[in-house]
Amino acid sequence: MSLPLPILHYNPPYSFFFSSTTASRSSPISISFKPQRPLFLLLHLLPSPLNALPQRQHHHQLGDSPLSIQLTPISTDDQFDHLLHHNQHPLIIVWVANWCRKCIYLKPKLEKLAAEYYPRLCFYTVDVNTVSHKLVARAGVTKMPTIQLWKDGKKQAEVIGGHNAYWVIGDVQEMIENECNT
Repeated sequence: MSLPLPILHYNPPYSFFFSSTTASRSSPISISFKPQRPLFLLLHLLPSPLNALPQRQHHHQLGDSPLSIQLTPISTDDQFDHLLHHNQHPLIIVWVANWCRKCIYLKPKLEKLAAEYYPRLCFYTVDVNTVSHKLVARAGVTKMPTIQLWKDGKKQAEVIGGHNAYWVIGDVQEMIENECNT
């Protein structure tokens, strides 16, 4: 008698589940867990419901390049104003909160995107817990993460990143291409 081969699925951020089918059972058996430490796992890639999710098409695909640029933090109202009025290139301002899991998960992907667009665009980050509420309200930020494109001292567009990181990056790329090519 041969045992079925379990399939390990990764469901971002940081959750995994196993599924397996047996001869007596046609539906998968699933066991979920969230690891406390990073795990290095070999994924057995077989057709599964997760692999059948619809894929969105994007103008650019982030490669597997290790290149990334750390987002420059903005910590004061004066620094924000100076950047808006003394910068000749469009700016991407990423509004985050230190307690926001989606913000933490999205950060490395945005750092790779920053490397892709450097030096044409500069990427900055603002932690809403470390700046004045007046600045957050002035920028019109109500949800985290919010990614805004500023040009000529004015907000041109924004993406609110409350969904899948892959889609958020695609939306940010689309925003950049639409606003910087006009």
